[in-house]
Amino acid sequence: MAHGDTTGPFDKTPGWLDWYDGPSVPTFRMPPGAVDAHCHVFGPGGEFPFAPERKYTPCDASAEQLFALRDRLGFDRNVIVQATCHGADNSALVDALQRSEGRARGVATVRRDVAEDELQRLHEAGVRGVRFNFVKRLVDRVPTDSLEEIVAKIAPLGWHVVIYFEAEDLPELYDFFSGIQAPVVVDHMGRPDVSKDPEGPEFGLFLRFMRENENVWTKVSCPERLSVTGPRALDGEQQAYTDVVPFARRVVEEFPDRVLWGTDWPHPNLKDHMPDDGLLVDYIPRIATTDDLQRKLLVDNPRRLYWPEDALEGE
Repeated sequence: MAHGDTTGPFDKTPGWLDWYDGPSVPTFRMPPGAVDAHCHVFGPGGEFPFAPERKYTPCDASAEQLFALRDRLGFDRNVIVQATCHGADNSALVDALQRSEGRARGVATVRRDVAEDELQRLHEAGVRGVRFNFVKRLVDRVPTDSLEEIVAKIAPLGWHVVIYFEAEDLPELYDFFSGIQAPVVVDHMGRPDVSKDPEGPEFGLFLRFMRENENVWTKVSCPERLSVTGPRALDGEQQAYTDVVPFARRVVEEFPDRVLWGTDWPHPNLKDHMPDDGLLVDYIPRIATTDDLQRKLLVDNPRRLYWPEDALEGE
């Protein structure tokens, strides 16, 4: 499909936040059973309205379009993460999970007063985790006061906790995060400043956080959010997000059993450029450089966390 084509499953809805509608077919061939472990659905707004308190308004990005992208890129399954624009109304997420025929799991957002029967309903739909957003520009207040209470409620279900924060805030949150009594998944390596030294103290603190807390996993995703150089041509080839590679590769090699990867489609709240998801997939072998590391990153680890019933089975 050529960029700009407005027919087919990638039809877009007008809006200021439009995704790249002509994703290339990646040259990297993923191992069988690969999971896109971080992606979203938005709306459609006429059916699943956006939260009044949202900090941004995306265009529609439906389950149908997500699953078409899954197939185009060569993934087998998805993990759909509730984004802040839908608040704690998980209706669009649940709808997508129910339509996935078992090929998607979810991460929800819930409030501290969530009822046990609501959590059970979400679990039956395929939710396996709950997300807490500590990025101050995206929330009115960080959820330190509610996290422990919610963790106690989700413990019987075996769910994990997803935390989203920025590197500059880790020092003040380090002890709090270290005390979470559940498996923890960090979004996007804690958003390091990739203009700094990957061997420097800021990223070193994140690596220490993972070393000292064996319950902590991380997604080595979203180079398009972290990069300063962006996608660019190098030696006649498209070498995307080169400045992020040393950070992500370091994490993959040191913590091969606790890393995940996802597209972050449809890339909410990006303003500089909309990435080609095929190009993002071609970034994977540059950070997971062997077949074994690629299988752990894309198949074994997400299956163990989201489909534990068949995590060790082949496709």
